[in-house]
Amino acid sequence: MASMRKIQTWLVATAAVVAMTAMAARAQAQDLTIGTIGAASDAPLFIADANGYFAEQGLKVKFVRFDSAAKAIPSLSSGEIDVGSGATSAGLYNAVERGLGIKIVADKARNTKNYSFENIMVRSDLIDSGRVKSLKDFKGLKVAISAKGNSEDALINYALTKVGLSIKDIDPVYLGFPNQIAAYANKGIDASLTVEPTVTKLLQLGVARKLVTADEIFPGFQTAVIFFSPKFAKEKQTANKFMIALVKAIRFYDDALKGGHIAGPNADAVIDILVKYSFIKDPAVHRAIISQIVDPDGELNVPALQMAWQYFKDAGQIDGKVTVNDVIDLSYVHAATKVLGPYQKKVE
Repeated sequence: MASMRKIQTWLVATAAVVAMTAMAARAQAQDLTIGTIGAASDAPLFIADANGYFAEQGLKVKFVRFDSAAKAIPSLSSGEIDVGSGATSAGLYNAVERGLGIKIVADKARNTKNYSFENIMVRSDLIDSGRVKSLKDFKGLKVAISAKGNSEDALINYALTKVGLSIKDIDPVYLGFPNQIAAYANKGIDASLTVEPTVTKLLQLGVARKLVTADEIFPGFQTAVIFFSPKFAKEKQTANKFMIALVKAIRFYDDALKGGHIAGPNADAVIDILVKYSFIKDPAVHRAIISQIVDPDGELNVPALQMAWQYFKDAGQIDGKVTVNDVIDLSYVHAATKVLGPYQKKVE
């Protein structure tokens, strides 16, 4: 009997210790601020939060929305946000040259043959009238790009150089993706470089059509990446925890992909999360979109980053002293994949 009471006492004490440990862990959860553009390509960040992967690592996150990653660079530099997401930009390389150690640390979104979620779009009436048949007809057009001096500038220029033009031959209009919808409707722009889910929304409204995909312009084009602020990059232990949560979420997202769409085993869960977190609230849009692909180990398409860097240098936006390799640090994803092991795609 005495032995049983001792066991009961031990169980109660153990439960109390476990509860106190859990409370202490929650109390000590580290707050992180993450900058996003609120698009479908932010899905892994949203999944990591919604599925509790950040919480598992003792992290509590707050999302702050920017029109583009280029506009988030000052906030990353100052440490106002810990993590950023979006396209690379001239501002990134200039910030690093000033001694601000922002790092590109993981894949966030790239385009492949079946998963080209970024497209050059053209206003429907310009196609119907025959005014625009191909990129050769872009001279003088008002073309919306999310921000000046980012990799989308570089992709537009790269596309135009293939037909004997350049970005100097168009009239760039710098406009966030959601704002492009109204701009097309009131004929404020003629064309754009646009990502999902705005692409599908434009198609559903009938105001614009796809002309060419990002993958057709530059195979495997790296549209977006994950950045660490200088301060957060130095917090190796916490940064590695963040990356474990992110890579786990990337794999959950990849498991939801099938046939170019969010139509795989985890599709319903991913769409519910995107409806909650992204700026498109209609689940039908998320089901209709062409999805981005994300490397399940977080690896990067370095040649695509180098193409954008070359454009920034040739355009005089950077001096080229800081190279692509100077701003990449894949040690975090390598540490995460070592913990998580090889990726095995979930099948139905």
